[in-house]
Amino acid sequence: MIMDGCQGKPRTPTISEKICPNCGAEIELFSTDTEVCCEKCGFVAYNDALSCVQWCKYAKQCVGEEMYQSMMEIAARNKEKADAERKARREAKERAAENH
Repeated sequence: MIMDGCQGKPRTPTISEKICPNCGAEIELFSTDTEVCCEKCGFVAYNDALSCVQWCKYAKQCVGEEMYQSMMEIAARNKEKADAERKARREAKERAAENH
């Protein structure tokens, strides 16, 4: 059961970085954005943050304990995967720079 209206809307949006899948440039994405265009190539990147469940103190009340736990597990796996991908890209760039 989702509560009427969002009880935990943040006062200040957060910002994250995403790598453009088209050109590899960094894209700044605010938590309030649903999509943003890459400034370098124009590719439309979508905000794939799982949901407000990740930060909202009312999330358990809003979606229920079982759904909350499930969504947090998915978010943790997604974060680990994204961190590993960023690390691999950074290491590849470093190796390429060393070879030049």
